Amino acid sequence: MTRGSTGKSGGLRTRVKTARGRKVGSTRWLERQLNDPYVKRAKAEGYRSRAAYKLTELDERFGFLKGVQRVIDLGVAPGGWSQVVRQKAPGATVVGIDLLPTEPLEGVTLLQMDFMDDAAPERLREALGGSADLLLSDMAANTVGHPQTDHLRTMALVEAALHFAPEVLRPGGAFVAKVLAGGADSQLVAELKRLFATVKHAKPPASRKGSSEWYVVAQGFKGSAA
Repeated sequence: MTRGSTGKSGGLRTRVKTARGRKVGSTRWLERQLNDPYVKRAKAEGYRSRAAYKLTELDERFGFLKGVQRVIDLGVAPGGWSQVVRQKAPGATVVGIDLLPTEPLEGVTLLQMDFMDDAAPERLREALGGSADLLLSDMAANTVGHPQTDHLRTMALVEAALHFAPEVLRPGGAFVAKVLAGGADSQLVAELKRLFATVKHAKPPASRKGSSEWYVVAQGFKGSAA
């Protein structure tokens, strides 16, 4: 059950009563979702998730979607990032992969499988039909509540995505991936700089202030022989 209350700004804020059987953390998450302006905007504008605005804001700053023809979206579910790619580059071939099911999205080839599966990279390359201009990764491991463990598990996914980049990107291509607080570690940054002309960290406005997520944007892939 929800109820409205007026906040300091004078706007109506939705509050969620703690239901029997619902954890306090779940109640807080639901209340945050109901009052998140990006969530409301996503619903109004037809995006599947508020994450669409993170990619939009990153692209406004770095311009990696301009002229792309082939794009891979790692961790595609529920599809918000691929929606943005299709909107910004209507003619692009887009292939997404996720362990979770993703509702069909026009113009996007969806693979429901674990990216860490040995067969996944080849399946992605086959579906794409050529070298990628852009490799996106919004993957994150399921949290276990232990910050160090959660960080290591998510960064392992980032490392796997980066390992895949030279196999699929064309020279000049870009790599955009979600990392956690503090950004990519020094070893990962060194590898990014070896492979790409520029490497930047950014936290888009749509990323919640309390969230530990950041994004690394690497552009100008030097080629597989880098």
